[in-house]
Amino acid sequence: MSAFLIFLVLQAGDLATTLLFLERGVGEANPLVTALMQALGRPLAAVLLFKLAGCLMAGYAWHTGRGRLLRWANAFYALCVGWNLVAIAVAANG
Repeated sequence: MSAFLIFLVLQAGDLATTLLFLERGVGEANPLVTALMQALGRPLAAVLLFKLAGCLMAGYAWHTGRGRLLRWANAFYALCVGWNLVAIAVAANG
């Protein structure tokens, strides 16, 4: 599986887990996303905008042969999804 496809799957996982933990009252850790959520008043729109920007940059990296960069980004987002799952579990057990 290509690093770009893995990146897209991880973005979907990060989106889903972020929205789930926001629903459960856990705060967003990224101050840029938090600011955009406050400005727009719509968490889904804010998170989607950031995901879109990230996917566009990843597409450019893939297109220009920067596979190593994508692999590092994939490792980072795998950790983010894991962190989100822990936050969801902690919020559920309250």
